[in-house]
Amino acid sequence: MNFSGLFPIGTVVLLKDSTKRLMITGVCQFSVGEDGNQKFYDYVGVVFPEGYLSADENYLFNADQIEKVFCIGYQDSESLAFKEKADAAVEEIRAKSEG
Repeated sequence: MNFSGLFPIGTVVLLKDSTKRLMITGVCQFSVGEDGNQKFYDYVGVVFPEGYLSADENYLFNADQIEKVFCIGYQDSESLAFKEKADAAVEEIRAKSEG
């Protein structure tokens, strides 16, 4: 597959060392750990095909954890414009965290 940057909402993936697929429901997510530090994640997803079950069953993950892509989510001009901004934001966030 030849796809660069963030996958769109609705994309269905399987993570490494996992048996259950996830559907991406959000991008550019931050989580505050028990130590109080913020951690950045590329995606948040829900189990597929069940979908949203509860707030406790949202899964944060990064692109490098994706083993297989089953379906790429819907894309139109609005989502492509958003993707462009989100991809730039991810690059900036990663550069700050590495620098």
